[in-house]
Amino acid sequence: MGFDETLTQSQELAGALGCPWRAIEVHRFPDGESRVRVPPDVRGTGVVHRSLDRPNDKLVELVLAAETLRGQGCDRLVLVAPYLCYMRQDIAFQAGEAVSQKVVGNLLARYFDALITVDPHLHRIDRLEQAVPLKRVLSVSSATLVSRYLATDRKEWLLLGPDQESRQWVEAIAAQAGLPCAVASKRRLGDREVGISLPQEAGAFKGVVLVDDVASTGTTLAETARLLARAGVARIDVIVTHALFTGDAWSRLKQAGVGAIASTDSISHPTNRMCLAPLLADAVRKCAF
Repeated sequence: MGFDETLTQSQELAGALGCPWRAIEVHRFPDGESRVRVPPDVRGTGVVHRSLDRPNDKLVELVLAAETLRGQGCDRLVLVAPYLCYMRQDIAFQAGEAVSQKVVGNLLARYFDALITVDPHLHRIDRLEQAVPLKRVLSVSSATLVSRYLATDRKEWLLLGPDQESRQWVEAIAAQAGLPCAVASKRRLGDREVGISLPQEAGAFKGVVLVDDVASTGTTLAETARLLARAGVARIDVIVTHALFTGDAWSRLKQAGVGAIASTDSISHPTNRMCLAPLLADAVRKCAF
């Protein structure tokens, strides 16, 4: 089952699983409330596909759908959320702050039996089930998908991650793609301001591919691209798993000198180049059958 904003992706997942697809319909009233209608003929195990970017409306609608599906005979619900929201805030940085990762994780665990996501944005925890307390939780890596995309025409380029947290992921992609890799150093100075230090070897390559799990404001990628251009790098491309690209992020990357921008289809965006359906279908088989 899928929602309108990622209709193609949910249909591709159903095709990869060899199972029927049904639409979950949403109508939004002028006052902001949502009317949700689930397919009336779903029983047994139901797989719900919805990426949780721009999550506030989506979470409410997801809960309404899950509760209704339960009420009409779904005894097992699997949520496929390629992008999983509210994972950044895993501790209270100031007194009184909500630890949104825990709150949203508990909410999803209340309504679903299993969760599948892709490259979740985790910092101070090691396992996704620490955030979403379910017995069946799978975090799918896009590393193989990205490496296959990279291996086609970028031989001898440098693969560059934005910070130390990305090192393990970048190294996995580079090993499979047969590319050299490095990571930059980052200091976050605010929501739209970062300090970047490039690794020494970055300027020695004619081409660099910047890879990141999430591109939101584009601040980190744009600043890194500007520094690479100043260092004499002739071609700078960007690959991200989750193309949030809020506001003018996409145009800012172009203004910073970025060439090609590619993303997985976890979130519908013109930069989508890599289809997650086969990876997600394998994960659903492990969780649902």
